[in-house]
Amino acid sequence: MIDLHSHTTASDGQHSPAELLSLAASAGVTALAVTDHDTVAGLAEAAEAARAHGVELVPGIEVSAFVLKKEVHILGHFVRPDFPELARFSERLRVEREQRMERMVEQMRKLGFPVRMEEVRAIAGSAQLGRPHLARLLVEKGWCLDVKAAFDRFLGAGKPAWTDRFKLEGRDAIRLIHRAGGTATLAHPGSSKLERYDILQLAREGLDGLEALHTDHNPSVREKYLRFAKDFDLVTTGGSDFHGEQVTPGRRPGDSTTPPENFEKLRARAASTRA
Repeated sequence: MIDLHSHTTASDGQHSPAELLSLAASAGVTALAVTDHDTVAGLAEAAEAARAHGVELVPGIEVSAFVLKKEVHILGHFVRPDFPELARFSERLRVEREQRMERMVEQMRKLGFPVRMEEVRAIAGSAQLGRPHLARLLVEKGWCLDVKAAFDRFLGAGKPAWTDRFKLEGRDAIRLIHRAGGTATLAHPGSSKLERYDILQLAREGLDGLEALHTDHNPSVREKYLRFAKDFDLVTTGGSDFHGEQVTPGRRPGDSTTPPENFEKLRARAASTRA
C-alpha cells in the first residue's frame, strides 16, 4: 500500500514521526509520504524510523496557498529536506502561525472562552501552531464535542474565531516545491470545494498531480476528479491524510492509497524536475 498523505507532531498530527511509521507499517503500508503543514522538520526522524520498519519514506510537505481567492493545499512529494529555501519558508510560516494563533486565542477570549496561548503551546509541543491544536484544547475543556465541531462552530473560515492568514499564491507554492526537487499535487480537491477552472489554473502553472483518491471523497467525487486529472494530464494520487485518532477519529494509515503505477509516474516526474 502506498499512502502519500500523512501528518506528525511536526505540524498538527497526534503522533511523532517514529510513532507514525510504526502505525503505518503495522497497517501494511509499504510507502508513506510524511507531508506536514509548511515544514519538513519531522522528516529526519521519519527517515530513521522508515528504515527500521522497512517502509519507503517519501519526503514531503503540505503547503497552504491560494488560487482565485480559494485556499488550496499543495502536497510536495520527493522534496529535498535540506533545501535551504524550504527551511527559510518554514521559519517564515512558523512566525506567521504564532501571530495568527495569538489573534485566534484573543477572539476566543472575547467570545467568553478563557483560553491561553500557553495551553495551546502545551498541546502543540514543538510543532508549528495550527488550528487543530486550538480545536483540541476546546475539546479538552469540554466546549466542543470533537475537533470537527470546533472548526464548524469557531475556527473554520468565516466562523467567530477565524482570522486571516498569510496568502501564498498557488503558482508560488508549485515553484517552491519544484525548486526543492519535488512534485506538486493538489490535495483533497473535493474537501476544498475546487472546480474544474480552479484546477486548470494550477495545471497551467505546472501542477503534477491531483489527490482524487482522498479518504474524504465518496465514489462520485472521486470520479469527478479522476476525469479532471485525465483532462489535465495530472497523476492521480491517494492518501489517508492521517493525523491521529484525536484529530481525525476513525481514520488509519493506508485508508486511501495510490496505485503503484501512478506512484512510479510521480517518481519519474520528480526525477525530471531534478534533471
